[in-house]
Amino acid sequence: GTLLNVSVSDHDRSDSLLLSWDEPEGGAKGYLLALSSLGSGTLLRNGSAGPNTTSFWFHGLTPGTRYEIEVTATLACMDTTSQTITAQTSKGSSHSASLLAAWAHGHGRRDGYRLALWHSDSQTLVRNVSLLPSASTFLFDGLLAGSEYALKVSTLAGSSQASTSIHQWTAPSIPTQLRLSPGSSTSLVASWAGAAGAAWLHLELRNLLTQKVSTLSARRGLTSYTFQHLHPGTQYWLGLSATAGSHTVVGPNATAWTYPLSPGNVTLSSAEEQNSLQARWSIPGGQRDFYLVTLREGEGSVPTRNISVGGDNDHVTFHGLSPGQQYSVQVVVVAGPYRASARSTAAWTEPRAPSGVSLSSQGSPHSLLASWEEAMGEGYLLALSLAENPVKNSSLLRGVTSFTYEGLHPGTLYTFEVSTVAGPYTSSPRCISNWTYPLPPEQLTLSNGGHSTSLQASWRAASSGSTGYTGTLRETKSQVQVRNVTVGSDWTNVTLENLVPGRQYTLEMAAVAGPYRSPVRSATDWTYPLAPAGVTLTNTRRPMGLSAFWDKAAGDVDQFHLQLYSKGHAAQRNTSVGPNTHNFTFLGLSPGTQYFLKVTVLAGPYRSSSHFATEWTYPLSLANVSVQPGRKPQELHVSWVESGGGRDHLVQLSVAESLSIIRNVSVPRGVSQLDLEGLVPGSRYRVEIISQAGPHRISSQTAIGYTVPLPPRSLSASPISTARALAVHWETAPGHRDGYLLSVLEEGSSAPPRTLEAGKDSTNVTVPQLEPGTCYLVAIWAVAGPYHSLPENITSCTVPTAPTNLSLTNPGSSSELYTSWNKPPGRRDHYRITLYSLSTQSRIQVQTLSADALNCTWTHLEAGSKFAVQVASVKGSLEASSINVTQWTYPLAPVNLTLSSPAASALVVSWAVVGRGAEGFVVDVGDAASGAPVGHTELGGGARSHILRSLSPGTRYSVAVRATAGPFHASTPNLTHCTRECDALLA
Repeated sequence: GTLLNVSVSDHDRSDSLLLSWDEPEGGAKGYLLALSSLGSGTLLRNGSAGPNTTSFWFHGLTPGTRYEIEVTATLACMDTTSQTITAQTSKGSSHSASLLAAWAHGHGRRDGYRLALWHSDSQTLVRNVSLLPSASTFLFDGLLAGSEYALKVSTLAGSSQASTSIHQWTAPSIPTQLRLSPGSSTSLVASWAGAAGAAWLHLELRNLLTQKVSTLSARRGLTSYTFQHLHPGTQYWLGLSATAGSHTVVGPNATAWTYPLSPGNVTLSSAEEQNSLQARWSIPGGQRDFYLVTLREGEGSVPTRNISVGGDNDHVTFHGLSPGQQYSVQVVVVAGPYRASARSTAAWTEPRAPSGVSLSSQGSPHSLLASWEEAMGEGYLLALSLAENPVKNSSLLRGVTSFTYEGLHPGTLYTFEVSTVAGPYTSSPRCISNWTYPLPPEQLTLSNGGHSTSLQASWRAASSGSTGYTGTLRETKSQVQVRNVTVGSDWTNVTLENLVPGRQYTLEMAAVAGPYRSPVRSATDWTYPLAPAGVTLTNTRRPMGLSAFWDKAAGDVDQFHLQLYSKGHAAQRNTSVGPNTHNFTFLGLSPGTQYFLKVTVLAGPYRSSSHFATEWTYPLSLANVSVQPGRKPQELHVSWVESGGGRDHLVQLSVAESLSIIRNVSVPRGVSQLDLEGLVPGSRYRVEIISQAGPHRISSQTAIGYTVPLPPRSLSASPISTARALAVHWETAPGHRDGYLLSVLEEGSSAPPRTLEAGKDSTNVTVPQLEPGTCYLVAIWAVAGPYHSLPENITSCTVPTAPTNLSLTNPGSSSELYTSWNKPPGRRDHYRITLYSLSTQSRIQVQTLSADALNCTWTHLEAGSKFAVQVASVKGSLEASSINVTQWTYPLAPVNLTLSSPAASALVVSWAVVGRGAEGFVVDVGDAASGAPVGHTELGGGARSHILRSLSPGTRYSVAVRATAGPFHASTPNLTHCTRECDALLA
């Protein structure tokens, strides 16, 4: 940038700095000055100077302090140039305020002087000095600046004194660090330091625009003051002076601006000139240097124009803007170093219509692709119309430059319009028209309608528009063009005349719409061919051969198709030969068969046939004659293969052993099987078949067959208990048989069944060596030759084997018994175990257990009772029982045992029982002292007391009662008692 060559000096003032600079080339609109503390960068003071100014004073600074000062010049077109320098105030004198006292000597003798200096405000004695009588001056230093003092000078002579007084002020000190800064748009805040050395401070504020002055006087101690009700955006000058008595000292000065006010009602709207916008605002109160107007573009508010206008302007117009663009404006009020701004809402320039608009069908009958070049704006309005009738309106955002219209009518002229939208503005539309591709004609057909020299083309009109149809008729094989066809859109058929019979033609048709042709649809057909003439069929005298002859008719022929068939045969011979062949010989035909011949001319899919010719071949004998049993035992089924042809067949049946014919049956040709009924079951027969064709007859080979025998009747099977076998019985059925076949299959077994044979006169058989307790399926068939009758089935079971090693044991319980046994051979369904009470002579429990069980436990039995158990193997209704085994339950010990001595030699023992009691009781008596047994008595089960006799009187006995049941017993505890003494001793 331009150099300002800033320099600084203090002019011997310790609280001030003078800045000087060179005016830049082309001049400047003004200058901004900023004074900061060096090192911390804190802004301490700012100021401004107008154009044509090249110096500026900063007053009220601190002596001996380093500062950083920046000078900024505002150039034309809002450019600026700056320069920063550093400077230091000089150190000021450090002596305090002083007063010089002087006086003249009075008349007479004196011993000396005494000076008393008082501070007027505080009435404190500051100095008390005694001086020689010759002294006439004295300097009081170290006093307070700007303060009033009272001096009393006394002349001393002996004990007497004479005094005089005077008042005087010390010179005030200059306040430092004066600062003036804006508090608001209508106030400035002044502050300073070092104001204690002045009795009064005088402040003078001058409006530099109007030169109006405001003054203020304040007593000692004030360090700041706020000036109110000032003009916004206005530069003020503040001067400061100090007064003390008659002394006045001019202090520092400072300048500052009040904050400017923001502009109001900032708007941006369209101007009269195209692609122009005008910004307007309301002029705020107060003053300002100028307005800085910034135009911002797009949603990102990118600055694009900066314009400075005078402070009295209220609008500015921007020209040459981009069409269809969004703008906003920011208006900044500049007053000195301060700014206040306001922004407008967004506004748009009018857009331009898109260029490069196209409407393309792209070969589609149902869509059109609209495209255009990007234009500035928010988006686009699209309109598609058909014959001035709207079809679809669309709105698209900016950035999209194409749109595909789907679902349109084929072969239709559409008009497309596109406009650019920007804010409230819409450009004039750009228009273009185009056709959709037409659909090809539907269901195009080409048909001869049975005609040999004409073809009719027909189609269904396309579902949407077209302007007509065009087509070309060609010979398919040579591709020679025969005819051109052009018809209107309302035509749906046309007839093409004077064509060649039997020739193939291809018609290609397309729909037309504007400049476009639909895809071609084609149809192919032949004119109808003419039938051949002179068809004959003759026998060549060779076996199985016939020759055909015919004459060719006019027109084209692809080939001749010969169809040789017989009414008696479903199969036929079809042969095709070239268009230049007029005879053909059929070989390998069926013997003894009448054939019919038809010659057909083929031209494409069409045929034209001649009349029929007929002839016979010679017959052959039948082959593969088979005789099988019929559906019933009284029937035979005879079948054969018609290898020899013929008009009909004669089936002859005879009994094989006698050769006499018992049946003649005639069947027509084409029948290859016959059922012979009413025959004897299980018999052997002979069959021979004679074929006839016209006068010719030939016999087949002889075939032998059997009728199926009848199954035996009243089949039964019963078990043989001791032989592990089954006895099978049946009754003989009517008819014959060669014998019987029996099958015995064990139930649940995967082993093959046993087979047995029996003679044709047998009616029973025994099946030995079977498993006990097992069921068998017994089947029997009657056999005649290789055939069996239907089976007769019956199921029967062998007797099971009884369990062995049956045991019934007592596990030491009075209520349980345990039964076990060995598994017997063979099978069974289950075991049935029966428990009997021998004490009550009744069956008390029966259990059914699975076939694999080998034991069971009986519970809740009567104590001291005898039981018997029996186990039976059960198979169906058959069973085998084991022997019976017995066992006792443990008895319960007697209760309530009591002893009494009714006599000297007797004891009465009594007790009670629980439940049924026991089989018997045993009373044991012993000497209680020695333990020697004395007596042992066994009693029946019904006993409940017993008298022990022949005992010794006066002796203590031990008695116990045992309950017995079989080998088991249970005893009471021993009870002792004494027999009585002898009766005489007692007396």
